[in-house]
Amino acid sequence: MENSLLKNIKNKASKSKKTIVLPESHDDRVLKAAEILTKEKIASIITLGDENKISSDASKLGVDLSGIRIINPLNSEKLSDFTNLYFNLRKKKGISIDDARETMKKDLFFGAMMVREGIADGSVAGSTASTADVLRAGIQCVGMPEGISTVSSFFLMVFPDKTYTFSDCAVVPNPNAEQLADIAISAAENHARLTGEKAYIAMLSFSTKGSAQHEMVDKVLEGLKIAKSKRPDLTIDGELQFDAAIVDSVGRKKAPGSEVAGRANVLIFPDLDAGNIGYKIAQRLGKCEAIGPIIQGLKKPYFDLSRGCSADDIVNTASIAALMS
Repeated sequence: MENSLLKNIKNKASKSKKTIVLPESHDDRVLKAAEILTKEKIASIITLGDENKISSDASKLGVDLSGIRIINPLNSEKLSDFTNLYFNLRKKKGISIDDARETMKKDLFFGAMMVREGIADGSVAGSTASTADVLRAGIQCVGMPEGISTVSSFFLMVFPDKTYTFSDCAVVPNPNAEQLADIAISAAENHARLTGEKAYIAMLSFSTKGSAQHEMVDKVLEGLKIAKSKRPDLTIDGELQFDAAIVDSVGRKKAPGSEVAGRANVLIFPDLDAGNIGYKIAQRLGKCEAIGPIIQGLKKPYFDLSRGCSADDIVNTASIAALMS
């Protein structure tokens, strides 16, 4: 059964009337998701590839393509413009105009440039492409907003009575203090946007308020300092152990006076080991629904998928992209 948060996200997305590009039309799951997104009026959908092949594949699957726009990068009127844009973005890296043209023929990069240029409001890819390839296209074409230099990810962790944001659990293996600050800022903004709640951000550690001394704790404290300097408006605290962050009685005892302790809903893990293990424990033993990973830190939504995703996963991620755009 679909949870209430996802229903709310889809409802809000349908009202926003955004356009999402799904580059990987060669994947049956993408075509099925495109049909659902269109029929439920969650977003306007563009998919990329050869129209005849896409139509043939859809027919075999029993998928209705009505209302779905198909663009073939190889003969698109935008190919020349996108080639020149990409060449100017990357010429300092030594690429030629021919290299730029070949890159723009690739669905991932063409889709990313559509997002950059506002032809689409967001993109969802990765059902067949690797995370590295998806992020490369996103970073090079969509780019990052001012003040943020870290592309990371978050999960919405949906329990029956509360939704948390866990970050980063999928992208940055060992973030430094500056990266931790970027991750915290991005995660807080996204939590508020998707849940409608005020973000209470906990910088997690094995120490609470000086209970242990270690360079790993120092990194978390430095990240906290940087995040506060960049965004003094955020409600953020650390270093906090997990129980001090989410259990009121423990928070009051271990971190008295903290605005965050005991009420955190955005949990920033110190590294990918902790984040990845943490979200999987919550998912498998805590029986919560984990929505993600959702890419953050780019100017516009350009989201990655697990290659094991379902059509419903693509629908959910595209709904989030539409709402966040």
